[in-house]
Amino acid sequence: MSYTVIARKWRPQTFEDVVGQDHVVRTLRNAIRQQRIAQAYLFVGPRGIGKTTLARIFAKALNCVEGPTENPCGVCDPCREIAAGNSFDVSEIDGASNNKVEDIHAIRDGIQYAPVNGKFRICYIDEVHMLSQSAFNALLKTLEEPPAHAKFLFATTEVEKIPATVISRCQRFDLKRISVALISERLRMIAADEKIEVSDDALLAIARGAEGGMRDAQSALDQLIAFTGAHIEEDDVLNVFGLVARKTLEALVLAILRGDVPNVLKLVDELDHAGKDLRRLTVELINHFRNLLVYLHLQGKTDSLDLTEAQEATLKVQAPEAQAPAVLQILEILIDLDGRLRLALSRRTLLETALIRAARAARVVSLEEILRRLNELQKQGGGAVAPAGTIAPPAAASAPPPAASAAASRSAAAPAPLASAPAGAATQAAATQVRESSPADSATTASSQPPPNHEIAARPAVQRVAEALGGKIVDIQ
Repeated sequence: MSYTVIARKWRPQTFEDVVGQDHVVRTLRNAIRQQRIAQAYLFVGPRGIGKTTLARIFAKALNCVEGPTENPCGVCDPCREIAAGNSFDVSEIDGASNNKVEDIHAIRDGIQYAPVNGKFRICYIDEVHMLSQSAFNALLKTLEEPPAHAKFLFATTEVEKIPATVISRCQRFDLKRISVALISERLRMIAADEKIEVSDDALLAIARGAEGGMRDAQSALDQLIAFTGAHIEEDDVLNVFGLVARKTLEALVLAILRGDVPNVLKLVDELDHAGKDLRRLTVELINHFRNLLVYLHLQGKTDSLDLTEAQEATLKVQAPEAQAPAVLQILEILIDLDGRLRLALSRRTLLETALIRAARAARVVSLEEILRRLNELQKQGGGAVAPAGTIAPPAAASAPPPAASAAASRSAAAPAPLASAPAGAATQAAATQVRESSPADSATTASSQPPPNHEIAARPAVQRVAEALGGKIVDIQ
């Protein structure tokens, strides 16, 4: 008996078996239940997420001997023929190899005949965007007003290439990428049935590498079984597919958040010598920092994130090390890096420079944070607290003591050349003047208290510096 690969063996046969596309399954089942079956359906989405599977299940639901039914039996002749791909009433064709006007004419003529075994004559065209413009035009009239027994099912990965006139005649379903948690759960079920031991970290690595495609994940599991046998660990997945270990990725993220450039460069060197795909590493960093940014803005809520329990625990540990503005800037750096890596001759150099910039950005203090800290200092000093994001106005200046007034008079009567001297000379002259002041002046200066924090923060010079730096200051001495 010939071997059947896991991706075909475990292809869903009923609506209940479909994973991650609940919005599509619910609509199709309701359409059958309410007898509101349209003449054409368009399934849109990336590879390996269930477009062809849903089309076949829907065809079985329509042509089952008990149908139209939302729960096809799977044992009658029409169901078995559709599952095997040799049903006379269901035509599955490839848009890439049947894209001419003559091919569409043959489909249009054949769809006119009544079904033989089922209740409907169904035409399924995969990668329908590959049809030529003339072929689309030849299909329009039949697509809009087909015979009562005719149904069209289309699937595409590039919906933007399909004319709007065709899309408007179909019910469109946008399928989404399947979450890492759902892929891991399905792979765990398959491995248990196949008597294969797979660690949780290995399942997570396979799901990460699949990028939302269930078929890719199942094919990877099939390959790993052939490579390792009945026991699969994370290192096996990493060695076969060139992925980065979860703990290594988390260590790299933590080093970036702490601004630890030497450790960042050390980890990149280790990954490069291990032969890891640096562009794939960039994509994983983007996904991780995106999750961290959402986690920070949602204040620890993870309902809208595609995370496993281990990933949630990691974000909980890293969140105190991060600030949302800094993480946003890191994301912008990494997204720019991803676009440039495609044509880069030295990917490692480009990655290292980008991660150094990201590590520096992680330690930047935003203007809002500076103002918040200044307001905290005001509160600790007993002064009036300014509203969030603002600087408290300076307190009214009190009248200077007589000694200070005398010192100010003598300063005003100082020789004029200081005003026209260079900056360095003026500074030196001012320092000399301070040193030569009278003992009374020195005593007055020593006894005077430093100005309050809010007065320092409100000085025009401080505000101009903050504005000139774009609201971001790395070090405040």
